Order: sequence, then C-alpha cells, then structure tokens
Amino acid sequence: MPTIRDVAREAGVSISTVSLVLRQPHRVSEHTRVRVEEVIRTLNFRPNGTARDLRVRKSGTVGVFLRNLSGPYYSELIGGIEQVATSLCLTPIVCGRSVHEEQGSLRLLRERRIDGAIVLDSGITLRELAQYAGPDLPVVVLNRTLPDPLASTYMTGVKIDDDGGGYQAGKHFIDQGFLHPAVITGPVEAEASQARQRGFFRAYAEHGIASTSVLVIHGDFTEESGAKAMETILNLNLAIDAVFSANDQMALGVLQVLDKHKMRVEQIAVMGFDDISLARYVQPALTTVHQPMFEVGSTAMELLGQAMQGKERIPPRTLATSVVIRSSTPKKPSSP
Repeated sequence: MPTIRDVAREAGVSISTVSLVLRQPHRVSEHTRVRVEEVIRTLNFRPNGTARDLRVRKSGTVGVFLRNLSGPYYSELIGGIEQVATSLCLTPIVCGRSVHEEQGSLRLLRERRIDGAIVLDSGITLRELAQYAGPDLPVVVLNRTLPDPLASTYMTGVKIDDDGGGYQAGKHFIDQGFLHPAVITGPVEAEASQARQRGFFRAYAEHGIASTSVLVIHGDFTEESGAKAMETILNLNLAIDAVFSANDQMALGVLQVLDKHKMRVEQIAVMGFDDISLARYVQPALTTVHQPMFEVGSTAMELLGQAMQGKERIPPRTLATSVVIRSSTPKKPSSP
C-alpha cells in the first residue's frame, strides 16, 4: 500500500503539505493542491483512518514556557493567560526551565504534545522556536523582538515598550534632580533589560550626560543580586545619587541595603521596573515603571487562539508602559 511519504516524494512536496491537502486543502495553493491530488489518485493512496485521527486530534492544551516559576512577576501574566484560555475552552500547562532537556519544555515543543505555545524564556532561542512553529503548533513569544529573517507564518509576539519605559525612568530621575545615577541591569541575554537600559541612557544623553559616565552592574533579576550590586556600588564610594533597577525585585534588594546602612532615598533614590504588588507596600514605597503583565498574558492568549483557529502572519503587539511615582524618588534637596 502506498504511504503518505510516497505521495510527498512523487509530488515533490513535504509530508506536511500532503497532510494539509488531506485535512485543510483551502490552506494550500491551487497549483500544489491539484498536483498532490493527482498523485493521490495515480497511486490510489488511501489515508489510514486511525493514524489520521491521531494526527488531527487536538489535546486542547497550551504550553506556557517560563524562565522560572518563582516571583510575583509571573502571577499576573499567568492570570491573563488563564482568563482568555478559559473562555476559549483551552487548558494552559505552565512549565519552568528544566536542566534536563528531555524532561523540559523543549521536549513538549519537539514532540508537539501541545496545540500551541506561549514562551517567556530567553534560554529557548528564536531559531529553535522558528523550527518548532507550524500549522499544528503556533507560537507566541513574549518580551522579545522577532527580526524579519526569523519571522514565521506561525509565530508572533507580544512585548512591552521596554525602551520607552527606560526612557520614562530616566526622565523622572532627571526631573527629580538626580543626575548621577547607577544602573543595575539583568542578565546579558535578556533583551528586555538591554532595552530598558538603552532607553534610560537616551534620557540622560538628551540632558547632556553620556552613558559612559553611568555605572552599570549586572544582576539576575533576584533580590539577592540587587542587594549584592548595591553593596558593590557603595563600596566603590562613587558620587551616586540614584539607582535604576531593571526590575522591582532587584530594587527591593537595593532598598534593603540602604536601610542596612541607614541611608535615605533623599541621598540615593531608587526606581524599579514591573510594578509588582509588593512595590507599593515596602517602606519607602517603590517608584517603578508599570508594565501591564495581565494584559500581556491575555493578549498573548488571544493571539495564540487566533493562530490555533488557522489565522496566519499575525502582527506582533507592543504594549505601553507608565511611571508610577511613589516615595522612593523624592525631589532631591537643593545644595546649600
């Protein structure tokens, strides 16, 4: 009996194209569809009903792949995803990064055990995602830019305006009179962190302060790394009057160190990025850049739902940020 591989070989197309002709012929060009159908008739090919059913069966599950599962940053994101998934009768499966590839998210992607994926993990490269993305596995990437060479018919993205948020943070510091800042940024591979730093530098460059004069220390988005970076800043004994942290959790570590050294935010102002719920409750309350994580999650799930229903080449979305001013960035006292 001829197989689907025989049909693909004779027609000069891929197996997935033959599968589309059998299941969703409207998604194949007329020229290709006619050629494949002619080969099917010539070879007297009959799809195996059981195998076809297994191929087209939908699990109703969506993989949500995160860098890790800890911290308040992710709770609102997942909440937005779950709200829309429920309305679409889909079930999200949340996965953290595994040190064992065969047990982690890459396995789910490679074996296509899910019907779609939302990815917030810079450890999974865009090239890998472009390989896995397809008509049976659309992908929505979070907080990363999709360059044209890697843009896919079945892959889109949702991100916030990180550069704009960093710029807003820099402008706020300048307006408050803080002209000698330091920056605690995230991991080198974190695109969002790089964009926030770039926007922050742009604001100061417009004020005549070059980025080369701004101290930059890398953290890993945890409170511990923020505290360690702040200790380093103090030990350098530089004339720093403000610290911009690429996320709120590192900023909380900065506040802890200032409190430990009995220093006030009038001496060194502190600003974060994310607007996690804890930011409003710490003392002093943390000024931060708000990113709408619930909306990021709900938008990502809406786009993925459209892709799972057959829509292709969905344009990426960028969501706006805003500054939330609290007591950690008071007006700098005038020099006597």
